[in-house]
Amino acid sequence: MRAPSSSSSPLYVIVGIGSSLSLCLLLLQQFNNQAIMPPLSRSIGTIGSKSQICPNRIISSSMPRTFSHHLSSSSSSSSLLPRIRAGAKASTIAAASGYNIRGNGRNKESLMHHRLAGGGSNPTAKFTVSGGVEGTFTAELYLDQMPITASNFIDLAKSGFYDGIHFHRVIENFMLQFGCPYAKDPNSPRAGTGGPSAGTKFQLLVEGDEGGTNIARNSGGCIPDEFTAKLSNEPGTLSMANTGNPNSGGSQFFINTVHNTYLDWFDNQTPSRHPVFGKIVSGMDVITEIEKTQTNGRDAPLTPIKMEKVEIIA
Repeated sequence: MRAPSSSSSPLYVIVGIGSSLSLCLLLLQQFNNQAIMPPLSRSIGTIGSKSQICPNRIISSSMPRTFSHHLSSSSSSSSLLPRIRAGAKASTIAAASGYNIRGNGRNKESLMHHRLAGGGSNPTAKFTVSGGVEGTFTAELYLDQMPITASNFIDLAKSGFYDGIHFHRVIENFMLQFGCPYAKDPNSPRAGTGGPSAGTKFQLLVEGDEGGTNIARNSGGCIPDEFTAKLSNEPGTLSMANTGNPNSGGSQFFINTVHNTYLDWFDNQTPSRHPVFGKIVSGMDVITEIEKTQTNGRDAPLTPIKMEKVEIIA
Protein backbone atom coordinates (compact mmCIF):
# COMPACT_ATOMS: atom_id res chain seq x y z
CA MET A 1 0.00 0.00 0.00
CA ARG A 2 1.38 3.37 -1.03
CA ALA A 3 2.10 5.67 1.89
CA PRO A 4 0.19 8.94 1.59
CA SER A 5 2.04 12.12 0.89
CA SER A 6 1.60 15.18 3.05
CA SER A 7 1.43 17.40 -0.03
CA SER A 8 -2.01 18.66 -0.92
CA SER A 9 -3.85 17.37 -3.96
CA PRO A 10 -4.09 19.69 -6.99
CA LEU A 11 -7.26 21.76 -7.24
CA TYR A 12 -9.05 21.88 -10.52
CA VAL A 13 -10.90 25.06 -11.50
CA ILE A 14 -13.38 24.69 -14.29
CA VAL A 15 -14.24 27.95 -16.04
CA GLY A 16 -16.71 28.64 -18.78
CA ILE A 17 -20.34 28.06 -19.20
CA GLY A 18 -19.67 25.69 -22.02
CA SER A 19 -17.79 23.13 -19.87
CA SER A 20 -19.51 19.81 -20.20
CA LEU A 21 -21.03 18.03 -17.21
CA SER A 22 -19.04 14.90 -18.04
CA LEU A 23 -15.76 16.83 -17.84
CA CYS A 24 -16.77 18.25 -14.46
CA LEU A 25 -17.57 14.81 -13.13
CA LEU A 26 -14.32 13.38 -14.50
CA LEU A 27 -12.18 16.04 -12.85
CA LEU A 28 -14.11 15.81 -9.60
CA GLN A 29 -13.58 12.05 -9.52
CA GLN A 30 -9.86 12.49 -10.16
CA PHE A 31 -9.65 14.95 -7.30
CA ASN A 32 -11.45 12.60 -4.94
CA ASN A 33 -9.16 9.71 -5.86
CA GLN A 34 -6.08 11.79 -5.17
CA ALA A 35 -7.37 13.19 -1.88
CA ILE A 36 -5.50 11.21 0.77
CA MET A 37 -6.11 11.21 4.50
CA PRO A 38 -3.58 13.15 6.61
CA PRO A 39 -0.42 11.08 7.21
CA LEU A 40 -0.39 9.22 10.51
CA SER A 41 2.64 8.05 12.39
CA ARG A 42 0.84 4.78 13.03
CA SER A 43 -2.58 3.28 12.47
CA ILE A 44 -4.33 -0.03 13.01
CA GLY A 45 -5.55 -2.24 10.21
CA THR A 46 -6.11 -5.89 9.58
CA ILE A 47 -2.89 -6.26 7.63
CA GLY A 48 -1.14 -9.14 5.97
CA SER A 49 -1.58 -10.34 2.39
CA LYS A 50 -3.78 -8.65 -0.19
CA SER A 51 -6.55 -11.24 0.07
CA GLN A 52 -9.79 -9.71 1.30
CA ILE A 53 -12.01 -10.96 4.08
CA CYS A 54 -14.33 -7.95 4.34
CA PRO A 55 -15.73 -5.80 1.54
CA ASN A 56 -13.31 -3.12 0.30
CA ARG A 57 -10.60 -4.27 2.67
CA ILE A 58 -7.36 -2.40 1.97
CA ILE A 59 -4.35 -4.22 3.33
CA SER A 60 -0.68 -4.65 2.56
CA SER A 61 1.80 -7.48 2.80
CA SER A 62 4.82 -5.27 3.44
CA MET A 63 3.76 -2.57 5.87
CA PRO A 64 6.58 -0.40 7.27
CA ARG A 65 6.67 0.76 10.87
CA THR A 66 5.50 4.19 9.78
CA PHE A 67 2.32 3.89 7.78
CA SER A 68 -1.21 5.18 7.44
CA HIS A 69 -4.59 4.28 6.02
CA HIS A 70 -5.34 4.89 2.37
CA LEU A 71 -9.09 4.55 2.15
CA SER A 72 -10.98 4.06 -1.05
CA SER A 73 -12.87 7.09 -2.34
CA SER A 74 -16.14 5.30 -1.59
CA SER A 75 -15.40 5.18 2.15
CA SER A 76 -12.86 7.93 2.79
CA SER A 77 -15.39 10.26 4.36
CA SER A 78 -16.16 9.60 8.00
CA SER A 79 -19.65 10.96 7.33
CA LEU A 80 -20.42 7.71 5.51
CA LEU A 81 -19.95 5.69 8.68
CA PRO A 82 -23.12 4.81 10.60
CA ARG A 83 -24.00 7.32 13.29
CA ILE A 84 -25.73 5.61 16.22
CA ARG A 85 -26.65 7.60 19.29
CA ALA A 86 -24.95 6.67 22.56
CA GLY A 87 -27.07 4.30 24.59
CA ALA A 88 -28.87 2.84 21.58
CA LYS A 89 -29.93 -0.77 21.93
CA ALA A 90 -27.47 -3.23 20.44
CA SER A 91 -30.15 -4.68 18.19
CA THR A 92 -30.82 -1.19 16.80
CA ILE A 93 -27.13 -0.73 16.02
CA ALA A 94 -26.97 -4.06 14.24
CA ALA A 95 -30.12 -3.40 12.24
CA ALA A 96 -28.92 0.08 11.24
CA SER A 97 -25.71 -1.48 9.92
CA GLY A 98 -27.64 -3.96 7.78
CA TYR A 99 -26.99 -7.05 9.91
CA ASN A 100 -29.34 -9.98 10.32
CA ILE A 101 -30.67 -10.19 13.87
CA ARG A 102 -33.06 -12.76 15.25
CA GLY A 103 -34.53 -13.74 18.60
CA ASN A 104 -34.28 -17.41 19.47
CA GLY A 105 -36.57 -17.79 22.44
CA ARG A 106 -35.60 -17.80 26.10
CA ASN A 107 -31.85 -17.62 26.69
CA LYS A 108 -30.86 -20.97 28.18
CA GLU A 109 -27.53 -19.59 29.36
CA SER A 110 -27.60 -17.21 32.33
CA LEU A 111 -27.25 -13.62 31.16
CA MET A 112 -24.20 -11.63 32.20
CA HIS A 113 -25.06 -8.45 34.08
CA HIS A 114 -23.28 -5.18 34.48
CA ARG A 115 -21.10 -3.80 37.24
CA LEU A 116 -20.67 -0.34 35.71
CA ALA A 117 -24.25 0.29 34.65
CA GLY A 118 -26.56 -2.13 36.38
CA GLY A 119 -25.02 -3.23 39.65
CA GLY A 120 -23.97 -6.67 38.41
CA SER A 121 -20.53 -7.58 37.13
CA ASN A 122 -18.84 -7.46 33.76
CA PRO A 123 -17.17 -10.68 32.63
CA THR A 124 -13.40 -10.97 32.48
CA ALA A 125 -11.12 -12.84 30.10
CA LYS A 126 -7.98 -14.66 31.20
CA PHE A 127 -5.26 -14.93 28.56
CA THR A 128 -2.46 -17.52 28.84
CA VAL A 129 0.57 -17.05 26.57
CA SER A 130 3.66 -19.16 25.89
CA GLY A 131 6.71 -19.17 23.66
CA GLY A 132 8.74 -15.98 23.51
CA VAL A 133 6.83 -14.71 26.56
CA GLU A 134 5.11 -16.87 29.15
CA GLY A 135 2.48 -15.80 31.66
CA THR A 136 -1.12 -14.68 32.03
CA PHE A 137 -3.04 -11.45 31.97
CA THR A 138 -6.69 -10.65 32.62
CA ALA A 139 -9.01 -8.09 31.05
CA GLU A 140 -12.43 -6.77 31.98
CA LEU A 141 -14.83 -6.88 29.03
CA TYR A 142 -17.12 -3.87 28.83
CA LEU A 143 -20.27 -5.85 28.14
CA ASP A 144 -22.33 -3.12 29.80
CA GLN A 145 -21.18 -0.42 27.41
CA MET A 146 -20.12 -2.42 24.32
CA PRO A 147 -22.57 -5.35 24.14
CA ILE A 148 -22.10 -6.22 20.46
CA THR A 149 -18.30 -6.13 20.43
CA ALA A 150 -17.91 -7.82 23.82
CA SER A 151 -20.48 -10.52 22.97
CA ASN A 152 -18.66 -11.23 19.71
CA PHE A 153 -15.37 -11.64 21.59
CA ILE A 154 -16.94 -13.86 24.26
CA ASP A 155 -18.50 -16.10 21.62
CA LEU A 156 -15.17 -16.52 19.83
CA ALA A 157 -13.25 -17.14 23.05
CA LYS A 158 -15.72 -19.74 24.33
CA SER A 159 -15.59 -21.60 21.03
CA GLY A 160 -11.78 -21.84 21.27
CA PHE A 161 -11.30 -19.60 18.24
CA TYR A 162 -8.35 -17.73 19.79
CA ASP A 163 -6.56 -20.76 21.23
CA GLY A 164 -3.30 -21.49 19.44
CA ILE A 165 -3.10 -18.15 17.60
CA HIS A 166 0.12 -16.10 17.73
CA PHE A 167 0.57 -12.35 18.10
CA HIS A 168 1.24 -11.33 14.51
CA ARG A 169 2.15 -7.68 15.03
CA VAL A 170 3.97 -6.01 17.94
CA ILE A 171 5.18 -2.40 17.90
CA GLU A 172 6.83 -0.94 21.00
CA ASN A 173 5.29 2.25 22.33
CA PHE A 174 2.20 1.57 20.26
CA MET A 175 0.25 -1.70 20.52
CA LEU A 176 0.08 -5.51 20.29
CA GLN A 177 -2.19 -6.97 17.58
CA PHE A 178 -3.77 -10.40 17.76
CA GLY A 179 -6.69 -12.54 16.67
CA CYS A 180 -6.07 -13.67 13.08
CA PRO A 181 -6.74 -17.41 12.63
CA TYR A 182 -4.04 -17.63 9.96
CA ALA A 183 -1.54 -16.65 12.66
CA LYS A 184 -1.78 -20.15 14.11
CA ASP A 185 1.20 -20.50 11.80
CA PRO A 186 3.42 -17.62 13.00
CA ASN A 187 5.19 -17.59 9.62
CA SER A 188 2.08 -17.53 7.47
CA PRO A 189 2.11 -14.77 4.86
CA ARG A 190 -1.65 -14.49 5.43
CA ALA A 191 -1.28 -13.61 9.11
CA GLY A 192 -3.31 -10.48 9.70
CA THR A 193 -5.94 -11.08 7.01
CA GLY A 194 -8.26 -13.62 8.65
CA GLY A 195 -11.39 -13.54 10.75
CA PRO A 196 -14.49 -15.52 11.69
CA SER A 197 -16.37 -17.52 9.10
CA ALA A 198 -19.00 -15.70 7.07
CA GLY A 199 -22.54 -15.91 8.37
CA THR A 200 -21.67 -17.35 11.77
CA LYS A 201 -23.86 -16.12 14.62
CA PHE A 202 -23.29 -14.97 18.17
CA GLN A 203 -25.69 -14.17 20.97
CA LEU A 204 -26.00 -10.78 22.60
CA LEU A 205 -25.35 -11.24 26.33
CA VAL A 206 -27.16 -8.18 27.60
CA GLU A 207 -29.45 -7.50 30.52
CA GLY A 208 -33.06 -7.10 29.50
CA ASP A 209 -32.71 -9.28 26.42
CA GLU A 210 -33.95 -12.50 27.95
CA GLY A 211 -35.34 -13.49 24.54
CA GLY A 212 -31.79 -14.09 23.34
CA THR A 213 -31.01 -11.99 20.28
CA ASN A 214 -28.57 -13.45 17.75
CA ILE A 215 -26.48 -11.42 15.30
CA ALA A 216 -25.13 -13.02 12.13
CA ARG A 217 -21.67 -11.90 11.03
CA ASN A 218 -21.70 -10.59 7.48
CA SER A 219 -20.30 -12.18 4.32
CA GLY A 220 -16.78 -11.20 5.40
CA GLY A 221 -17.18 -12.53 8.95
CA CYS A 222 -17.39 -8.98 10.30
CA ILE A 223 -19.60 -7.36 12.96
CA PRO A 224 -21.36 -3.99 13.15
CA ASP A 225 -19.33 -0.99 14.24
CA GLU A 226 -20.30 -0.07 17.79
CA PHE A 227 -19.56 3.66 17.97
CA THR A 228 -21.47 4.44 21.15
CA ALA A 229 -19.43 4.53 24.37
CA LYS A 230 -16.68 7.15 24.35
CA LEU A 231 -13.91 4.93 25.70
CA SER A 232 -10.46 6.19 24.78
CA ASN A 233 -7.58 4.02 23.50
CA GLU A 234 -5.67 4.30 26.77
CA PRO A 235 -2.76 2.06 27.83
CA GLY A 236 -4.00 -1.46 28.53
CA THR A 237 -7.27 -1.14 26.63
CA LEU A 238 -8.52 -3.73 24.13
CA SER A 239 -9.69 -2.18 20.87
CA MET A 240 -11.09 -3.54 17.60
CA ALA A 241 -8.80 -3.67 14.58
CA ASN A 242 -10.37 -2.64 11.28
CA THR A 243 -9.46 -1.14 7.92
CA GLY A 244 -11.18 2.18 8.37
CA ASN A 245 -14.07 1.00 6.23
CA PRO A 246 -17.48 0.62 7.91
CA ASN A 247 -18.17 -2.68 9.67
CA SER A 248 -14.77 -4.23 8.90
CA GLY A 249 -13.92 -5.63 12.35
CA GLY A 250 -14.14 -9.35 13.06
CA SER A 251 -11.89 -11.25 15.46
CA GLN A 252 -8.72 -9.16 15.41
CA PHE A 253 -8.06 -6.66 18.16
CA PHE A 254 -5.10 -4.85 19.68
CA ILE A 255 -3.90 -3.92 23.13
CA ASN A 256 -2.76 -0.32 23.45
CA THR A 257 0.54 0.16 25.27
CA VAL A 258 0.40 3.97 25.14
CA HIS A 259 -2.49 6.43 24.96
CA ASN A 260 -3.38 6.45 21.25
CA THR A 261 -6.06 9.13 21.33
CA TYR A 262 -6.07 9.56 17.55
CA LEU A 263 -7.43 6.01 17.20
CA ASP A 264 -10.61 6.94 19.12
CA TRP A 265 -13.73 6.75 16.97
CA PHE A 266 -14.84 10.09 18.41
CA ASP A 267 -11.52 11.85 17.68
CA ASN A 268 -11.86 13.54 14.30
CA GLN A 269 -8.17 14.34 13.87
CA THR A 270 -7.73 11.22 11.73
CA PRO A 271 -9.95 8.74 9.84
CA SER A 272 -9.03 5.94 12.29
CA ARG A 273 -12.03 4.73 14.31
CA HIS A 274 -11.29 1.89 16.73
CA PRO A 275 -13.81 1.19 19.51
CA VAL A 276 -12.51 0.05 22.91
CA PHE A 277 -14.30 -2.93 24.46
CA GLY A 278 -12.16 -3.90 27.47
CA LYS A 279 -9.11 -3.18 29.60
CA ILE A 280 -6.32 -5.15 31.25
CA VAL A 281 -6.92 -5.41 35.01
CA SER A 282 -3.95 -7.63 35.90
CA GLY A 283 -0.79 -8.85 34.22
CA MET A 284 0.41 -5.62 32.60
CA ASP A 285 3.95 -6.85 33.25
CA VAL A 286 3.29 -9.61 30.70
CA ILE A 287 1.97 -7.04 28.22
CA THR A 288 5.12 -4.97 28.70
CA GLU A 289 7.30 -8.02 28.15
CA ILE A 290 5.49 -8.83 24.90
CA GLU A 291 5.79 -5.21 23.79
CA LYS A 292 9.57 -5.28 24.22
CA THR A 293 10.12 -8.52 22.31
CA GLN A 294 12.33 -8.37 19.22
CA THR A 295 10.44 -8.33 15.92
CA ASN A 296 11.14 -8.79 12.22
CA GLY A 297 10.45 -6.45 9.33
CA ARG A 298 6.74 -7.29 9.47
CA ASP A 299 6.60 -6.41 13.19
CA ALA A 300 6.06 -10.09 14.04
CA PRO A 301 7.94 -11.41 17.10
CA LEU A 302 11.17 -13.21 16.17
CA THR A 303 10.34 -15.81 18.80
CA PRO A 304 6.63 -16.53 18.28
CA ILE A 305 4.27 -15.72 21.16
CA LYS A 306 1.37 -18.12 21.28
CA MET A 307 -2.02 -17.71 22.93
CA GLU A 308 -2.52 -21.04 24.64
CA LYS A 309 -6.01 -20.28 25.84
CA VAL A 310 -8.55 -17.51 26.39
CA GLU A 311 -10.97 -18.26 29.24
CA ILE A 312 -14.13 -16.27 29.96
CA ILE A 313 -14.90 -15.78 33.65
CA ALA A 314 -18.41 -14.50 34.40
